[in-house]
Amino acid sequence: MESRSDLLTDIFRAYFDARKHKRNTRSQLIFEMDLEHNLVELCEQIANRTYRPSPGICFITNYPVKREIFASPFRDRVVHHLLFGYLSPMFERKMIYDSYSCRKEKGTLLGIKRLEHHVRSCTDNYRYSAYILKLDLRGYFMSIDKRRLYEIITRTIDRHCREDPVRTRKNGAGFDRELADYLIRAVLFRDPVAGCKVIGRPSDWDGLPPSKSLLKSPPGVGLPIGDLTSQLFSNIYLDVLDEFVKRKLGCRHYGRYVDDFYIVHRSREFLCGLIPVIREFLRDELQLTLHPDKIVLQHYTHGALFLGAYVCPHRRYSAGRTIGLFRKAVCKLETECRSGRPTFERLTEMLSVINSYCGHLIHFKAYRVLDKQFANSPLKRYFRFTRNYGKAKIKYKYKEREKDVPADTARAYVARRNDAVAAATADIKRCGRVLIYPQPMRADDRPP
Repeated sequence: MESRSDLLTDIFRAYFDARKHKRNTRSQLIFEMDLEHNLVELCEQIANRTYRPSPGICFITNYPVKREIFASPFRDRVVHHLLFGYLSPMFERKMIYDSYSCRKEKGTLLGIKRLEHHVRSCTDNYRYSAYILKLDLRGYFMSIDKRRLYEIITRTIDRHCREDPVRTRKNGAGFDRELADYLIRAVLFRDPVAGCKVIGRPSDWDGLPPSKSLLKSPPGVGLPIGDLTSQLFSNIYLDVLDEFVKRKLGCRHYGRYVDDFYIVHRSREFLCGLIPVIREFLRDELQLTLHPDKIVLQHYTHGALFLGAYVCPHRRYSAGRTIGLFRKAVCKLETECRSGRPTFERLTEMLSVINSYCGHLIHFKAYRVLDKQFANSPLKRYFRFTRNYGKAKIKYKYKEREKDVPADTARAYVARRNDAVAAATADIKRCGRVLIYPQPMRADDRPP
């Protein structure tokens, strides 16, 4: 069994992972007010097996598509990172390479490149004919059976412990099987709907299919979208499908991102025969359903839409939705530049938006799209671009404005930070706690 000092070290490490890019959020500030006490208390609860997840909030997001999101309190997010650190290394060794979601050095761009690689490999560099079968699952996250998922996880952990009982994690501490099982059950079998705070109007849920809402799922079924552990559990659940397609069906050219997956093969008849086999396997083994409207079988020369990109022979294009969002964002910045001269702080924020889209589109055949948007853009007054529009920088003469208003920039940052601290302090004081950390910033403090 893991000692309390080792467990506390793991919890501190999980806290630092959970707070990345969340330092100024309200929930993180509330937790940070009494940081050491909260982490030690959480360690005691986990060690004594008295930890219980708290209710979160539920809301609807429309970007990039309409989804129902459940956000857990920051305290529970620390536990999610703790459990992720225990399970992820073990399952990473088991998963196939062509599973791209929520894994280090993977992601959508690698998934697009791997589809292109598989097409090239199957066609011998486009010399032979081949077909692409794309499949999707209906309401995947809301259809995951928790009992079946728990069986898959425990079976893998048991096999891992039998095959190599002395294998340790990267931090040198032995793997605590009983602790991991307790955290899995505490996180997996909680009811995220019970006691959750719903933010928004009931009309926000209009147009959301019942198969995509956890509020309408039966008991014991469905994972909340928004938790780190849900992403890991979803990969573990469909790893059974990956093994079946790769090992049993012998499909060499296969890849998956969450519930979107593809198979490339030279025989159209072979791919047609796979559809009922995969449908039956998903129904019998995982209680999942293929989406009948998202079964696509086409020749590779027609181009395949996968993860927001059209993969065609010798080239790939970004999807129209991404191009539309890019133009909408840039047009908004151009309107702002025409209406007046932006501050240096605002130019820095604009630069982040521009480089985010340019850095994405540079991986596709999109030079004409970028040139048409930026060639005569008022943004060129303040920014200079590389030749291929892969990156933008603020022009030097506008960088000098930073020296003119350093105090204003610092004061604006300090004001935002102190407002967040004051709001979090008010929340905690209502609970009767004494606060000494963190202290408000002074006006002459510089932002980090």
